[in-house]
Amino acid sequence: MSVDLESLSEATSGAIGSLLSTTILYPLDTCKTKYQAEVQSQAHQKYRNISDVLWEAVSTGQVLSLYQGLGTKNLQSFISQFVYFYGYSYFKRLYLEKSGSKSIGTRANLVIAAAAGACTTIVIQPLDTASSRMQTSTFGKSKGLQETLSEGWWSEAFDGLGISLLLTSNPAIQYTVFDQLKQSLLKSERNNKTGITTAESSPVALSAFSAFLLGAISKSIATILTYPAIRCKVMIQASDSKDAPRGIQSKPPPKTVMNTLYAIWKREGLLGFFKGLQAQILKTVLSSALLLMIKEKISRNTWVLMLALQRYVFSLRGRLKSA
Repeated sequence: MSVDLESLSEATSGAIGSLLSTTILYPLDTCKTKYQAEVQSQAHQKYRNISDVLWEAVSTGQVLSLYQGLGTKNLQSFISQFVYFYGYSYFKRLYLEKSGSKSIGTRANLVIAAAAGACTTIVIQPLDTASSRMQTSTFGKSKGLQETLSEGWWSEAFDGLGISLLLTSNPAIQYTVFDQLKQSLLKSERNNKTGITTAESSPVALSAFSAFLLGAISKSIATILTYPAIRCKVMIQASDSKDAPRGIQSKPPPKTVMNTLYAIWKREGLLGFFKGLQAQILKTVLSSALLLMIKEKISRNTWVLMLALQRYVFSLRGRLKSA
């Protein structure tokens, strides 16, 4: 029961952290996604940098459109982080119980993180595709979640699933690096302290600054290593703009990884695979760092709430049995 409670606590705090960080940084995410989705020759390039996307929204009076798809993105983020943190925490503790180890190695951590990420990806892929289409739609013309998902075949809601599964290596790398750095930092802090802790039943939490810093470092490493696949995924999921030139409105080729990679290479060259890397790092690092900072700060309160809920359920069961 304690394993389930702690996993549930981790999942809840992670989901809340994701919800808040996603909302705060959503305009930056929209600008980044629209910038990444564009693949054109230098002569017809609409966005030369990410600030051009922001200027388009301002100049056309569509500033609020920077939030188009926010509800879907928040739903996706909440479900994604809840499922991921629950699976990651649960599988990690299950591994420690079965193996009898006191700590988890880097290799096992990577496997567990990847498995949790794969399960999460399959669950939230339709929402991920829908949010990308909403963000890359023309400002002011984004459709709702149901209308977006109902367009075309249902299988199109899973566009980019293969590369999304490949990108489970991103959070696997991120959380493995974060956990290893966190364990080292907490171990160092314990060694510098004297006396016995009185909060044995409560998970040890990092300070807000430490969680933010470790989150930024771990996400930066993961983002740089996986960025070409990240951009490819955005392009596969992007909406087909109705305002595109007439020659482009004809039936597009299938959205496959190879077709997308070829389009990037043909029109933008090698550097095209890293177009928008700075914006991606800025957004994902800030988002991840905020998420982990919020999660670490509320995890203790969530843990206490879970224990209180457990006691209430047990006492209620006792009263029902005695009645």
